[in-house]
Amino acid sequence: MDIKEQEYEFEEEQDIIKRYLGVSTWFFLKALAFVIFMGIYIGVVLYGKNSVDVLLRLQTYKSYLKDEIEQLKQSNAKLQKEYFELKEISGYTEKNEKGF
Repeated sequence: MDIKEQEYEFEEEQDIIKRYLGVSTWFFLKALAFVIFMGIYIGVVLYGKNSVDVLLRLQTYKSYLKDEIEQLKQSNAKLQKEYFELKEISGYTEKNEKGF
């Protein structure tokens, strides 16, 4: 093998990406780095500490808490009504006992 044949084989081996994908090696490496970066970014967005999953769970919990607040307000109103009715009855009884 002479030097020209060796150079040709070396060029042929280096241009495998260009031959199969039709793009330069530099473009392929940049595109590959971009795809890896976007994959990591999307993984963090979907499953990280501040992810979409956490957001959806917090929205569900917020809805639950709003419903709980409404139920407690209704319960509080009923109990206040009952309290004031009992207070009124006991006040009326105390007034009658004192002779008013």
